[in-house]
Amino acid sequence: MPRLSQRLSQRLLDWFGVDDAWERPRPPVGRPDAVLALTVESVSLLALELVRSSGGFEHTDVPVWAQWLAVSSGAALLLGRRRWPLTVALLAAAHMFVAGVTMPEVMGQLSLQIVYFVALLSGVAWARDRRAMVVVVGTIVLFMFAWIGWQFALGSSIQEWLDDEDLSEQIGVFPPIPAAIAITLLINVIYFGGAIVGGGVSWRAARQRHRLQEQASTIAAQAGRLREQAVVDERLRIARELHDVVAHGVSAMGIQAGAARRVLDRDPDAARRALANVEDASRDAVTQMRLLLGTLREGVGDRADAPADDAARAPGATVADLPSLVAAVSGEGLSVSLDVVPDCEVVAERVPRGVGLAVYRTVQEALANVRRHSTADAVSVVVRVDAEGSYAEVEVVDNGRSRHGTSGSGLGQLGIRERAATHGGHVEIGPRVTGGYRVRVRYPLEGR
Repeated sequence: MPRLSQRLSQRLLDWFGVDDAWERPRPPVGRPDAVLALTVESVSLLALELVRSSGGFEHTDVPVWAQWLAVSSGAALLLGRRRWPLTVALLAAAHMFVAGVTMPEVMGQLSLQIVYFVALLSGVAWARDRRAMVVVVGTIVLFMFAWIGWQFALGSSIQEWLDDEDLSEQIGVFPPIPAAIAITLLINVIYFGGAIVGGGVSWRAARQRHRLQEQASTIAAQAGRLREQAVVDERLRIARELHDVVAHGVSAMGIQAGAARRVLDRDPDAARRALANVEDASRDAVTQMRLLLGTLREGVGDRADAPADDAARAPGATVADLPSLVAAVSGEGLSVSLDVVPDCEVVAERVPRGVGLAVYRTVQEALANVRRHSTADAVSVVVRVDAEGSYAEVEVVDNGRSRHGTSGSGLGQLGIRERAATHGGHVEIGPRVTGGYRVRVRYPLEGR
C-alpha cells in the first residue's frame, strides 16, 4: 500500500508538472483582463441588486456600500489572474473567508462563487513555479475544508439549514444531519476539485501547444537545411556538367583547329569547314556555360531526398541513356514504357548536350517521384523531336494517385521547372482529369 500511494502521488505530481522544466509565459495585464473584470463586476452588481430587491438579504445587516465593495473587489481580482496567479488565488481565498464570515449571503452569490472558482483555476493554470502552486493550492483547499468543518462542529450552520428546510424528522433514506454534511462536502469537493483539475488541464494544453510549436520550428529549420544542402548538391552537379561541357568544347575546337592548320595550304575549303566547326563548337560551349552558370547563380536543387547512383547522376547523361534508366526503374510492380520519336540515336544527334541532359534529368526525377509518392503500376515515357527540329518534348504519364502518408520536399519538381527555365522550356506538371499524373516539358531548339 505505501508503494501504491507513492506511485499515485508521483503520477499526480507529474500530471501537474511539478518536476517539469517548462514555465508557462505569463502575459502582462492587458485589455482582455480589464474587459473580463469590468464585465464580471457589472453582472455581479446587477445580480446583487436583483437579489436585494427580491428580499434575499433580509437577514444581512452589512451596509449596502460594503456589499458593493465586496462584489467589486472580488471582480477586481480577475485583473491579475494570469500575471500573478498564486497571489490572486491567495487573495481570493482570503476574500471568500472574510466575506463568508461577515456577509455569508453576499459571499454565496453565484457571481462571487464564479470569481473564486476562476481565481483558483488560474492559480493552477498559470503558476510558473509548480511546486509553489501545489503548496499554495493545497493550503487553500485545506483551509477551506477546515473552515467548513469548524462551521459544522462549532457553528450553527447545520441547525440553521435544518430550520430553513423544516427537517426535524427523517423523511429520506439518510438522517438529516449526515445528509446536510455530506451534501455540503460533495458540493465543495466538486467546486474546488473542478477548479484544480480545470487549471491542470489548461496548463497541460498550453505545454502541449508549446511543444508542438517547438517541433514545427525544428521541422522548418530541418527543411531549411535540406534546401540548403540541395542547393549545394545541385551546384556540385552543375560544376561537373560545366566541366564536361568545357572539356568537350575545348577538345573539339582543338581537334578542328589542328585539322585546319594541317590542310590550310593544300585544301582551303577543308580548312574553312574545320574553322566553321570550331566556331560552332565555341558558340555551343559558350551558350551551355552561360546557361549552366545562370542556374548556378540561382542556386536551386532538383532533389533533396532521393538517392541516386553514380551512373544515374553522371554529368554526361543524354537521351541515349534513357533506355538504361527505364530498365533500371522498371520492375517491383511498376511497368515503364519508353517511346522516343523518331528514335534515340536521331534525337540524341538533334538535341544539344545541355537539353539532352535536361531531358534525362526530367525523366529521372519524374520516375523517382512515381516510385516514392504514387500508387501507379504503369508509366509511359515519351520523348519526341518535331520534324523541323524546332523543339524537343518529354512527357511522363502514370496511372496512379498520390499515396497517403508520403510527402516530398517539393524540390524535385522545383528542379524540373528551374532546369527547364534555364533552357527556355515550358513545363506542365499536375494530375490529369482522366486520372493519373503528368509531367510534360517542352524545350525549344531553334537558334541552338
